[in-house]
Amino acid sequence: MKQYVIIGNGVAAAHCIEGIRSADKETPVTVVSAEKHPVYCRPLISYYLEGKTAPERMNYRPADFYQNNGCTVLYGKSAAAIDPNKKEVRLNDGSVLPYTALCVATGAAPFVPPTEGLDSVERQFTFLTLDDAISLKQAATKESRVLIVGAGLIGLKCAEGLHPLVKEITVCDLADRVLSSILDHDCAARMQTQLERHGIRFLLSDTAVRYEKNTAFMKSGKTVDFDLLVLAVGVRANTALIRDCGGEAQRGILVDERMRTSLPDVYAAGDCTQGTDASIGQPRVLAILPNDALQGRCAGVNMAGGNAVFDNAIPMNAIGFFGLHALSAGSDCGGEVYEETDAQHLKRLYLKDNRLTGFMLIGDTTRAGIYTSLIREQTPLDSLDFERLKRTPTTTAFAANERRHKFGGAV
Repeated sequence: MKQYVIIGNGVAAAHCIEGIRSADKETPVTVVSAEKHPVYCRPLISYYLEGKTAPERMNYRPADFYQNNGCTVLYGKSAAAIDPNKKEVRLNDGSVLPYTALCVATGAAPFVPPTEGLDSVERQFTFLTLDDAISLKQAATKESRVLIVGAGLIGLKCAEGLHPLVKEITVCDLADRVLSSILDHDCAARMQTQLERHGIRFLLSDTAVRYEKNTAFMKSGKTVDFDLLVLAVGVRANTALIRDCGGEAQRGILVDERMRTSLPDVYAAGDCTQGTDASIGQPRVLAILPNDALQGRCAGVNMAGGNAVFDNAIPMNAIGFFGLHALSAGSDCGGEVYEETDAQHLKRLYLKDNRLTGFMLIGDTTRAGIYTSLIREQTPLDSLDFERLKRTPTTTAFAANERRHKFGGAV
């Protein structure tokens, strides 16, 4: 009997289910979910922390999603091993699931660097799951002093969420700027200023090298006293299941444009994977929600015998802090830069070889999807009115036949 198995229950898994059902309405689907929650929108955990939403409003799909798609969800279970020869998944409780086609959508896990004295810190947290946010919210009080190690997206969204709940927040990072993997120095400085306006303190080019209960001893020689410690240094793709059974993985599980791994009938999707960044043509882990969704659906279609391809993944990040929004996509490949800037807005477009390779926007991010489309599709800039488009992202910059093709008949 045919059987689909999906390991993981995040966004990639949800789209994998939908991809399967687009081609196969009948074959049973079993989802192995380490978390005890239905699929939810992970970026909303900072809004839950801040009190702007509730867990039941964070669901990514309706309550009857699994039932309507003929899925059995094993909550609180995790996969211990894959046997690609027997086509079986062994779970942490010793039970075995046979599969006809398997999707590994195990996501990523927080990276906690080994630091002297870390085990002496009683109230330490990571910030990647809904359960993390629930635990942190329960611990926070109006008198809490918080130290966040890591000034990337996870750490800063945690800081924003904690802001109304605690007394003070300090964020440290070895990098010399916030959001160093996403923004350049100028753009990062604007976002840092916005956070500092709300009382968040930064120690950059610095980090904790030793802990002694509620005191962090910094690389610079400074000390920081805290009540709550949040470790947000980064994440690492969960690749062990594939590595341990002989599959190919580097920083992530290696997949092709059909989301196939090196193992027969085993696919992978989401933050655990490493594919090709279409903006630079190089292999890369692209752990962002839009790519999770597109990879998941592609994997599901192909698991069910279809012929889907996803070969235009690019890095994208939409972020905002206290009302100031930024959006970036693609890469700066060392070509020409078009820039507009004033006190409230910044726009940088990166151009090379008659292509838009990337952009950064701060302040006004409306209709940025047009720029994203140009990067994904590697559209020749001389095929449209780019002089108009670089000033204002508008469909009128495209030829009429192209508008009809791209935008469903818009003229």
